[in-house]
This record gives sequence, structure tokens and C-alpha cells, in this order.
Amino acid sequence: MASALPHSIKHRLQQTLAQWRQWQCAKPLPRPPEFLKILSGGISNFSILVGADQRFVVRIDGVNPKLNALNRQAEWRALHSAYRSGIAPCPRYFNPDLGSMVCDYLEPEPSANETVSQVADLLAAIHRLPARHHRVSLGERITRYEKQLALRGQTYTALEHCRQPIRALLKASEERQTTPALCHNDLLRANRIAHRGRLWAIDWEYCAMGDPLYDLAVIIQGDSLTRQDTNLLVTHYLGRQPDHVEKEMLHHYGYLYRYLEIVWYLAQPEPLMDAYLLREKTEALLEELPAA
Repeated sequence: MASALPHSIKHRLQQTLAQWRQWQCAKPLPRPPEFLKILSGGISNFSILVGADQRFVVRIDGVNPKLNALNRQAEWRALHSAYRSGIAPCPRYFNPDLGSMVCDYLEPEPSANETVSQVADLLAAIHRLPARHHRVSLGERITRYEKQLALRGQTYTALEHCRQPIRALLKASEERQTTPALCHNDLLRANRIAHRGRLWAIDWEYCAMGDPLYDLAVIIQGDSLTRQDTNLLVTHYLGRQPDHVEKEMLHHYGYLYRYLEIVWYLAQPEPLMDAYLLREKTEALLEELPAA
């Protein structure tokens, strides 16, 4: 029920629904959309399913996007490009003042089993999208979250020990000569939907120009791929076996993604992950990081 939403989120949802005549639909809606159910809710965003003959997803910001270095205007433009390429739902409405965005709802196919090759193809299609001006470096994102922890006076011994080797990896990644592409930066299993026989990408809020190999590393680490699936993903994406430098960068980006994930969780205003699990993740990363 809508009453389960926090008051501020419910209020902004009502305001967004009241603007239904401004939604960019091919066929005008016959009536105001109605609340159907909460799809997901948390600190960063709330996603709500609404309908009026057609169903839509309304996403409402849970916190100020700037806290996570998000650029909603860049996301909105990228979504239009991705929709035209047939890899993302159609964006219908965007109101940065309300912190809301509306897209078509894609009904997931529960029996569909995605293949690693399909994931690689989806990633390649994303990287072929038109370049954008928006670019946020890994170093900037990591530093932002570390500063938030420092301001709250939070210190973690294992995390502190990770920082020197992480800085060395960041330096190596920044010195890498590569052609940047528009990257999703969060194409985990939860952000891929099997719909009408193919894969679609949702939740583009972290999209920015960057190194395509980082997008591969996010999937490898975030989805905990086996060695066999990792090799299949990378070789299908590249159309060949990766060379020595590419293999090394995938490892480097994997460590950076894992560190970024940890500091992101720790920097949130409310706990999103069990403290014991976070400590396990941090200690495991520290053990595996190459010496600086």
C-alpha cells in the first residue's frame, strides 16, 4: 500500500502522478495513473509501480543524488539513447525538483534464463551508445565516500590498510590509455531484465563515460561469476582472448569495485548491510590486494 511509503516519498509520488498529462506518452493516458505496489524501497531510491491502462515505474530519490555523485540530467539523456537502441525502457517523465523519474514498466519473464553471451552483448550495446560529457572517475567516487566516513568520525582498521594499495591501483587505472565509452557502471543481475526474449538494462543512475573494462569487472565481481563464466563473458565481449594488459586491468578494476562497494555501504546514512558481512568483505579484499 502507498501508506507504507515514508511521508516525504508518498507526497512526491502524489505530485508526480498529478503531472500525468505531462508524461511523454505516444498515446495520451486516459486517466491519472494509480498506485499498484512498491517494487523496491531503500535509502537511495524508491521504485513504485503505477498504472493507467499502461504500467509505469516511478522512481523517487530517497536522498540527495549529489551525495552519491549522481547526475540525473545525464542519466535522463542516456536513457533516451538506450531506449532508441532497444536496450532500456522508455523514459516518460523527469522532474529534478521532485526527484522523480518515470519509465515504462518491463514485465520480467520469470522463467527466462539469461546467458553470459547475452550479458556481454548487452554491455557491448551500452558501450556503443553516443558519448556524453558526464564523466566521474573512480577516484572521485571513492574519495567522496571516504570523506563522508571521515566527517562522521568512522574509522575501520582493515579499511585503512586497504587505502595505500587502492591508491596505487587508482593511479594505474588513471594512467591507462583507452578510448572511453558510456558505461552503465552498475549492470548487476538486479539491473538486467529478461523481457520479450532479450535482455534490457535498468537503473542507469551511475552511468558515465569511462573504461569499458570496468563495466566488465563490475559484473564479474558483483555477480560472483565463476572462472569459466568470466572467461566466456570477456572473450565474447572482446571477440577474442584478452591480452596480458587487459587481464591485469580487469583484476585491478575488480579490486577497485569491491573497495568502492564497501565504502559506499559504509557511507550511507543508515546501515544497508550486516556489519559482520562488511567486515568479512573488507578483510577478504585486504588479503587479496597486491602490495602497493
